[in-house]
Amino acid sequence: MTARNPQPPAGLVEAFRAYEQAVAAGDTTAVGRLFASGETTLRGDADGLVVGHEAITSTVGAEAPRRRLVQTHVQTIDDDHALVVAVTETTTGGRGQQTQLWARVDGAWLITAAHESSPTPALDGSIWRIVGDPLVACTDPDGALAGETVAVKDVFAVAGQRIGAGNPEWLRHAPEEREHAAAVRLLLDAGAEIRGIARMVELAYGLDGTNPHYGTPPNPRAPHRLPGGSSSGSASAVSLGHATIGLGTDTVGSIRVPAAYQGLYGIRTTHGAVPMTGVLPLAPSYDAVGWLTRSAFLLRAVGDVLLPDQATGGDQSFVVVPELVDLATADVADAIRAWLPDGVREEHWPLHRLDDWVAALRVHQGAQAWRAHGEWLGPRMDTLGSEVRKRFEDASLITAEQAREAEEATGAAGRMIRDLVGDRILVLPSTPSVAPVPSDRVRSATPRLTFLAALGGLPAVTIPLPTRGLPIGVGLVAAPGRDRDLLDLATRLTEGSTPA
Repeated sequence: MTARNPQPPAGLVEAFRAYEQAVAAGDTTAVGRLFASGETTLRGDADGLVVGHEAITSTVGAEAPRRRLVQTHVQTIDDDHALVVAVTETTTGGRGQQTQLWARVDGAWLITAAHESSPTPALDGSIWRIVGDPLVACTDPDGALAGETVAVKDVFAVAGQRIGAGNPEWLRHAPEEREHAAAVRLLLDAGAEIRGIARMVELAYGLDGTNPHYGTPPNPRAPHRLPGGSSSGSASAVSLGHATIGLGTDTVGSIRVPAAYQGLYGIRTTHGAVPMTGVLPLAPSYDAVGWLTRSAFLLRAVGDVLLPDQATGGDQSFVVVPELVDLATADVADAIRAWLPDGVREEHWPLHRLDDWVAALRVHQGAQAWRAHGEWLGPRMDTLGSEVRKRFEDASLITAEQAREAEEATGAAGRMIRDLVGDRILVLPSTPSVAPVPSDRVRSATPRLTFLAALGGLPAVTIPLPTRGLPIGVGLVAAPGRDRDLLDLATRLTEGSTPA
């Protein structure tokens, strides 16, 4: 270790070595003890900046790459402050660098600010299964989407590729696709190029965005927090600028949740509006094509390509249901109320059976998921991650009578929801909270908000709200077939605004 002064301050070298040993051991408790307490402590890395001791201790240490110190330099500021700059070399190759500001607090050396860089991977396997430049070229370079690039969720058929569905065993047995999925073909014909095939939650059965086999795609707008949705890889690719369009599916929120968590625009289309041809199903009664972008303009441009002709210019009046807004945390609810357009109508809907609707949809969804994949999964359940495996195990126990009762209940709920929405635009939180840290998982209130559009087969658009902190999303829900109205409305509402 070198220093500008002959000797570093007493105890600093020992504290620095203790930090490196804790990182090498994956000892998050020990790592956390070496960061100064308080809300001004900083730590930045390739995933973003984390502020505050509590946030830092929940994210640092466990997943650090194995490394060795190559060079270490100390620049002493005074007896109680010093800057440490170290060059590291990972066991997998390449060099990184860490810069730390240390301060002596009550006799102990603690980190008050840190930044770490690691060798950049050629391919981030948590985001992409396969990527190219492009992976598939467009068929019309002069089309309406010329210059746009697409991250395709790994449930869509791409000719010459296999569908991996987020699971290595599924990918191993999958045949090579002969034709593009309908939505993929439409995008290529409109001038967009396929950048690559994106990671996802296994079999699209989950809302948190994690994958135990390939890792969790990052959330660059909320570092070290969940990316959200089973379409997580597509969302992360768009958020990071790897692609401009994230093509995905939304069964009960897998477009809208990552859009809200990552500050993106997203749409779940009317059930059946965009063909599901060439898309691996989860629950056909609820599966719908959707996409994510970084601008409302592009969200609408994709809609011009994928959506059928629809009558536009219907009722533009807004309705808000306080009981739905109150499902969100206080900060999200306050932001939604502050955003509400002038003239919005407040109504109290008969939502006393909301939990029953959610439960019925889960049963109906589970029955359909097992019908779609149970025969294949039966002898291979041990190839699934624990959470998705538990969902399929529960689904396998659903009786025909339970499935029939759930189908009747969800049908009645869908009709009621469509009647309540009517010709208006329902405003509600897209999610009840900002992106949670992995240990918190997705809030239980999330399905009560996202299931409404799924039950009714309704289109739903998420608009990112410009907040000073973490991203959130406001949801707009309308009657079936009003997708283009929602896209036009989102564009008008966000003209001249800065994304969250």
